[in-house]
Amino acid sequence: MKFRFFYFLVLVGCAQANGQLFEPIQFIEKIHDFGEIIEADGPTVYEFTFTNNSVRPVKILTVQASCGCTTPGWSKEPVAVGKSGFIKASYDPKGRPGYFNKTLTITTDLDRNPIVLQIKGMVVDKRTDKEATLTASNGGLRLKNSSFNLGKLYLNKPSETQNFEVLNGSESVIKFTTVDAPAYVKITTPDSLNPGALGLIKIMYDASKRNEYGFLSDKINIHTTDSQNPIKSFSIYTTVEEYFPTASPETLAKAPAMLISNYAIDFARVRKGVKVENSIPFQNKGKTNLEIRSIQSNCSCVIAKTDKKTLKPGETAQFQITLLTEGRMGTQNKAVTIYSNDPRNPVQRITLSGYIED
Repeated sequence: MKFRFFYFLVLVGCAQANGQLFEPIQFIEKIHDFGEIIEADGPTVYEFTFTNNSVRPVKILTVQASCGCTTPGWSKEPVAVGKSGFIKASYDPKGRPGYFNKTLTITTDLDRNPIVLQIKGMVVDKRTDKEATLTASNGGLRLKNSSFNLGKLYLNKPSETQNFEVLNGSESVIKFTTVDAPAYVKITTPDSLNPGALGLIKIMYDASKRNEYGFLSDKINIHTTDSQNPIKSFSIYTTVEEYFPTASPETLAKAPAMLISNYAIDFARVRKGVKVENSIPFQNKGKTNLEIRSIQSNCSCVIAKTDKKTLKPGETAQFQITLLTEGRMGTQNKAVTIYSNDPRNPVQRITLSGYIED
């Protein structure tokens, strides 16, 4: 029995080519940002491509858009093993100025697990002035977005200062006085902005001082003399990981390697109030110690932990994942993200899906 389990682990490990998490249907990307699109130009189209990595031909059954503004298209014929197919998303910006974020939910004849793709962007009009792009108002100030998204940062790599344009859209001079921010966030603002003037809000986020993994959110307050709203609150978002530089084949051969026995938990249909518990084995297939840095779920309803955070070469341990169904109904799609010192796959994810009924 042990031999069969480890043989399965080896097979799954071989399928994780080029350091990517193995998926039967492998998309090149699942999120596409159109950036700014002009409303008058009409619908804009993007084509997601995927490869069938499973053991049989796969047929796309349905593609459901989250909004009538998005028209989907897809490969109608079964996609052979090793061949590629597509999902096409056409977004109509007419009458929809501002930021958008839409999803496409795909079902196939391979299994019950849906695949979710995402498109996003900003719809602007034909104007080229800054008022056309700095559409988020906070009192008399205008910015591109109502929050600051710093993208991906690294715990072990110095962060660069990121600049965000700000416009004084009021009829009075606005002075910037003080900033309330966590110790690991440095904010620099203009001293003042005349009416119609542009400036920069500069943000430097020290992820090593925050010392946490995953998606992080912080609040800051910028104090001004703006009569409309003197204290301006903003959220700062970032995703923090560990940086691994490109290594030689010899170095990688000696590195730790985390292999999880099951990346998708399908709990089918359960009644509300039932506690769904799963134990997922994982193994260090590498030559040096594997360190589990952090385990995070994307929902307070999912509790995830491990019985061992340091694994010697060849050692096996368990992830215990519990779904709390109380107060939840309908289709559920949750995820647990594991951060480790595996340089090939430092971030791996286990998904949970199913249906909660009354």
